[in-house]
Formats: sequence, C-alpha cells, structure tokens
Amino acid sequence: MQEIISVKDVTKKFKEVVAVDNISFDVNAGEIFAFLGPNGAGKSTTIKMLTTLLWPTAGSLFLSGHDVMKEQDAARKIFGIVFQDPSLDDELTAYENLELHAVLYGVDKKTMRQRIEELMTLVELWDRKDSRVKTFSGGMKRRLEIARGLLHHPKILFLDEPTLGLDAQTRKLLWNYVKKLNESEGMTIFFTTHYLEEAEAIADRIAIIDHGKIVASGTSEELKEQTNTNTLEEAYLSLTGKTVRDESVDSGDNMKAAMRRVIASRTRR
Repeated sequence: MQEIISVKDVTKKFKEVVAVDNISFDVNAGEIFAFLGPNGAGKSTTIKMLTTLLWPTAGSLFLSGHDVMKEQDAARKIFGIVFQDPSLDDELTAYENLELHAVLYGVDKKTMRQRIEELMTLVELWDRKDSRVKTFSGGMKRRLEIARGLLHHPKILFLDEPTLGLDAQTRKLLWNYVKKLNESEGMTIFFTTHYLEEAEAIADRIAIIDHGKIVASGTSEELKEQTNTNTLEEAYLSLTGKTVRDESVDSGDNMKAAMRRVIASRTRR
C-alpha cells in the first residue's frame, strides 16, 4: 500500500520539556488510523505538527509526498481537521462558517454552493443552515466541523478527540459518517480518542504513544497478542499504566489563535 502520512524521527520540545520524542510511523492511503495515548502523551502535539500549526524541533513530516515544513500551502490542501477544542465562529450561521472556509481554500462559488449543500445534508444540518452556531448543541457543532473539514475534498481527515463530551447516540452517528466517507471516497482517517471501544471498532491500525514515544503499534488483535490481554483496554493499560496523567504541555495553546495564524498566512498571499 502507498503511504500518505510519513513521520520520521520527529521530536518536539517546549523549552526543557520533550513533548514528542523521536517518533516514526507511516499511515497508508485509505486507512483508518487511531493514535492513542494518555493525557500529555504527545497526541495533539503530533497532530498540530502534521497540520502545520506547530514546527517540529527535529525530524520530517510528509503528507502525500509534500514536506509539511517546506510546502505548507500544498500540505494544507491535502487535509481537513476537526480540532479537540471548538473552532467555529459562534456568531456566524452554519452556512457562513462553511462559506468562510471555502473562500480561504479558494473553492469557486458554484462548487462552494453545491458542496456546502451536499455536506450539510450529509451531516443532517441543511435545515439549520441559517441558524447561528451559538444555538447549536455540542453534537451539532461537531457535525458542522466535520462538514467544514471536508469542503475542499481533502485526502486526509484529522480528528482530534472528535466525540469528546458527546452522548453515545451522537458518537455513533459521527463515526457512521466517518466510516461512510472512508468507504465511499477512500479518505484516510487519522483520529485520537479516549474511548477505546471506538478505536477497536473502526481503526484498521492503532499506534499508542506514551511520554512522547510510540510504545506499540498494530491492529487491535496484534496489540492484544503483544500484551497477552483479552481486550484493547487491557492492552492499552498494560502498555501505558494506570496512573492518572496531567494535561498535555501545549494544551494551553489556543486552537482558535492557531487557526487565525493559518488564516493570516493565507490572506497575506
């Protein structure tokens, strides 16, 4: 299989703290890949580096053959992302949020209108297109963020804790959308989650990161075999321990501020 994500010897330091410690892994095109780990393990930091929001201290990252550090604009066209923290503009309508995203990515008006209607219908929000986002529930916002991330036909969809805080029914609905996209469009899905049953149910492969290092990778069955356990949860705890962790070192880095930096870089051109 052809790899679409390639991470080689990547390290990220915040002053004296090593958040990501010389990690390497690949993700194949069309794969559903779960990236698991405790709080502070380096998951979100890795995603931010892959999506041009953070600069690695060392190592290389490639998306569909594009060097993420040297070809940022080309890399950004390849992926869509749903952040762990909300990043929609609550004062805009659902339609306006998607329209703004389409303009930033240079989607022409005709395609934009068709794509917005298509995606909002997919996530069952077309009837609320003119409602301000501040009136939406958490689940509706997540669905809108998925639609926004797909507007420019990305090859890769990054999902950082997309179902955090959602009820079981909404979580199931969101994963049904994701699986449908993967199957119908061959889209590569890279996601993090603390709900291990989600990873076990839909991921083709799983990598587990702890203290900034990849400690294991493989299918759910392979991880259970490696740890001589019966469930993915048991395998995960065997590899990472049972100690409660603090939040990640970069959790204070505001996602909206990071997105504004990306928007500013695009509008200056």
